[in-house]
Amino acid sequence: MKLHVIARGKIGRSPEAELVARYEKRIPWPLKLTELPETGGNIPAPATPCRTVLLDERGKQLSSEDFAHLLGRWRDDGIRETRFLIGAHDGHGEADRAEADLLFAFGKATWPHLLARAMLMEQLFRATAILAGHPYHRA
Repeated sequence: MKLHVIARGKIGRSPEAELVARYEKRIPWPLKLTELPETGGNIPAPATPCRTVLLDERGKQLSSEDFAHLLGRWRDDGIRETRFLIGAHDGHGEADRAEADLLFAFGKATWPHLLARAMLMEQLFRATAILAGHPYHRA
């Protein structure tokens, strides 16, 4: 299953960009990163059956194991792509929230978007490690 991170805003040359690049190299599943401007720009249409996950402070909080098992279940059910959307500073609109398969939060705190992108990449790496039985993840 392809993991597709679609994020608003440019990460540029920053410490967060270094973290994203580090995990990008380590994730063994097919991965695509798409950056969109803060406003405007179109979210690319999926070419295959997909699931959409919006990172949202009001979303569901999942443990790393639960997140991994959800991705594994979607993969095993034949989902070809899971898209992770990180919104602009105003977050996501109600219509986008209603259409998403999952609203996902990294706790109750609001995180800066660049840091949320790095945290998502780490959790994607951790999820693939859990599903592969790799010792990276320790409970």
